[in-house]
Amino acid sequence: MRDVHQWFDGYSRDHQNPTNRGIHWICVPVILWCVIAALWAIPVPAAFARPGLWGGVAMFLAWVFYWRLSRPLGLAMLALFVVFGFIAHLAFVALGPRHLLVLAAALFVAAWIGQFVGHRIEGRRPSFLTDLAYLLIGPAWLMGKLMARARIAY
Repeated sequence: MRDVHQWFDGYSRDHQNPTNRGIHWICVPVILWCVIAALWAIPVPAAFARPGLWGGVAMFLAWVFYWRLSRPLGLAMLALFVVFGFIAHLAFVALGPRHLLVLAAALFVAAWIGQFVGHRIEGRRPSFLTDLAYLLIGPAWLMGKLMARARIAY
């Protein structure tokens, strides 16, 4: 398995253009939240668990991936997942599952359009087209940049 620096170096090679990077700062977190929110909206039998189970399972599995890459990065991503899960829960309560799913789908499509516009500007195809694991690396790459700005080693 590649280490965190190898993953980030590979991702960085496909994200050199400042405009594309700026688009990623907006669209990647939106896409991540949309996936969590859409999974949050999937019904769960009340006797089995509370709403949000599938979002929680997905966040846990992604967190395991991040934790194995880097403990500090894993902790930072855990904090992000707690915030995104809380926002998804609030949206679920306020909107209900159907409207939350519609909102998540609309934002997801808009954010992916933004991503592809950014890569068109970049002149390079998205990293996940070479390795699907890059779908998990994008959010971590941004978190790694935030951690570096805060002088926290990942």
